[in-house]
Amino acid sequence: MLTLKITIKKMKNILLALAVFSTYTFSQTKLEPKFFVLQNSINEIKVENKSLQNFTTEVSNSKKSAGLAILYSFLLPGMGELYANSYSSGKYFTIAEGSLWGIYFGMNTYGNWLKDRYISYASSTGMVNSQNKNADYYATIGDYMSIDEYNNAMALQQSFDKMLDPTKNYWNWQTIANRKNYRNMWVSSEQEHNDLRFIVGALILNRIASAINAVRLVAEFNKKQSTELGWNFSVDANNPATLPSTLYFNFQTTF
Repeated sequence: MLTLKITIKKMKNILLALAVFSTYTFSQTKLEPKFFVLQNSINEIKVENKSLQNFTTEVSNSKKSAGLAILYSFLLPGMGELYANSYSSGKYFTIAEGSLWGIYFGMNTYGNWLKDRYISYASSTGMVNSQNKNADYYATIGDYMSIDEYNNAMALQQSFDKMLDPTKNYWNWQTIANRKNYRNMWVSSEQEHNDLRFIVGALILNRIASAINAVRLVAEFNKKQSTELGWNFSVDANNPATLPSTLYFNFQTTF
């Protein structure tokens, strides 16, 4: 810390000298010297036995928020790292995010295509009316050769509430091969849609990994910021009873 000590008397002399110099320099203009204003300004400095209020200016670099880094990472993996000024590692999470979404849409599209395929096969081969049929219906018809076989099985189990109306839910595969072909199509479509859960899990894990990495990078960023150069400037004044009035100029730097 550097401290500069100047008495009030010396300060007055310095200010008066500057005023005389300014008056002499600009004497050719129509500006009038402000001796009385300057003198009054100096006299208005009331110095007591306590320090004046410090006027401090500090320069500091803003730090990053770990909470924002987590939020950005969950919105889009890699953005938390970008927020922490370190996208060199975050780009891999962004690439993984795009790849996973591509796989998700691809698998979902393929699964829907398989679904349309087994519904069309059931209509053409199993004599199924596809209107107003739910997922449970399409799962059931793959296990029984016909609606008569299914209703007889429900009757034997005394599950009469599960029996279906033949006029609305009729099907008949005619051969075991037809039923097995349909069953394989249905299983493939269901498996494709079920596998989407793993992609969703991977998307979640990618976000968690990105958030953890972003928090680490934010901590490193803030640690570096705390070592950056800063400065502090303050002015104090006091007037001891037996000593001249004094001004103190303090200048402090931090590294």
